[in-house]
Amino acid sequence: MADKKMVEAITSMDEDFAQWYTDVVRKAELIDYTSVKGCMVIKPAGYAIWELIQSQLDSRFKETGVENVYLPMFIPESLLQKEKDHVEGFAPEVAWVTHGGLNPLTERLCVRPTSETLFCDFYKNDIHSYRDLPKVYNQWCSVVRWEKETRPFLRSREFLWQEGHTAHATAEDAQERTIQMLNLYAEFCENVLAIPVIKGQKTDKEKFAGAVATYTIEALMHDGKALQSGTSHNFGDGFAKAFDIQFTDKDNKLKHVHQTSWGMTTRLIGAIIMVHGDNEGLVLPPKVAPVQVNIIPIMQKKEGVLDKAYELRDRLSNFRVKVDDSDKSPGWKFAEAEMRGHCIRVEIGPKDIEANKCVICRRDTREKIEVSLDELESKVAEILDTMQKEMLERARAHREDHTYVAKNMEEFEKLFTEKSGFVKAMWCGDQACEDTIKENLSVTSRCMPFEQEQIADTCVCCGKPAKKMVYWGRAY
Repeated sequence: MADKKMVEAITSMDEDFAQWYTDVVRKAELIDYTSVKGCMVIKPAGYAIWELIQSQLDSRFKETGVENVYLPMFIPESLLQKEKDHVEGFAPEVAWVTHGGLNPLTERLCVRPTSETLFCDFYKNDIHSYRDLPKVYNQWCSVVRWEKETRPFLRSREFLWQEGHTAHATAEDAQERTIQMLNLYAEFCENVLAIPVIKGQKTDKEKFAGAVATYTIEALMHDGKALQSGTSHNFGDGFAKAFDIQFTDKDNKLKHVHQTSWGMTTRLIGAIIMVHGDNEGLVLPPKVAPVQVNIIPIMQKKEGVLDKAYELRDRLSNFRVKVDDSDKSPGWKFAEAEMRGHCIRVEIGPKDIEANKCVICRRDTREKIEVSLDELESKVAEILDTMQKEMLERARAHREDHTYVAKNMEEFEKLFTEKSGFVKAMWCGDQACEDTIKENLSVTSRCMPFEQEQIADTCVCCGKPAKKMVYWGRAY
């Protein structure tokens, strides 16, 4: 009864996906709510996933020449005002500091919603000559955006992220870095998080405030909603002109730098949950699973069973491994391991020890495999490798099954009324059509993919000649 109750505590994803999601993040102890509305505690199980994301992303950054820095969390109001589009884009979400101790501040300070203005202020004093370029900096920090509606990991008032900010001598160098980081993000999502993504450019309506161009990777969640999973922005020289960031070039002339910015956040944890999770709880890709192997001793009070479990743990020290030696029943331990997304569980009891074998159960497919203890290390490595690849394949198949094509408004409306997923449709390039679609259907353009297709000759909305094929969707 107790084992059943553990699993019943999760609402079925088909019944109420939003409630399922909340149940999973709470029951798997990834987060807890706090007395600060819209802010969350990231508990050890959640933070361990972020650390694995962070370390693997950071090593990829460094391979491309990125250096980490740290800038203040406070931005003077006058600094924020310098780039008009940028400040307008963030104004509704800014949190302000008005007092230092008991004394009112002479100038309000904004708690950083993003750090472009601070980096610009820093670069104008740090860059003098073409020899100082490029500057390829990144910072790991938290930012604050006063969101009205919040959901754990997906949208909270304070969240963790990395923000890269680079400065280059030429427009070509800046564009190259912008696309390089987008490709790095896409590779990371697919190979580490097992989440397939669509790479493309945002429309002007959806681009970052102050950017010349914004590029994005878009992922499809299990419920058919889209999630923007990483963005890379080319700023051109707009910020450089607003902040007067100039350098003396090789021809001895003063020029403005060209800048980029790119970021990924803790919402990736939300993406992992919603792409891979099931009704028993978390399913984590092995590369970001805090526990890859959970050894569960059966009849652990019998002589030699716990010793054997610890021996296997020591043999598997190349993996993230734990032994569940608590006094709960095996059935409870199995349910808990599934809830928390432990990739594989190794069951070992007296009869297994006698036969020199164990039973390995995969979290994603629930397949049980008998393995000789002599082959344990190689089998565990092989199963985790297979699991990582198959999770990506399944997520890709799900996305393909939920990607549709609309040639006209009638098909477009029908799809968004009856189905959930991405809809590919042509667009004339006019923002009025985007506004109409958003107003009537609560649907936004996700991106203009790099891989363009000619679905029709005319815009899905107005019937004028089409310029781009766009992925449309309802988003988190």
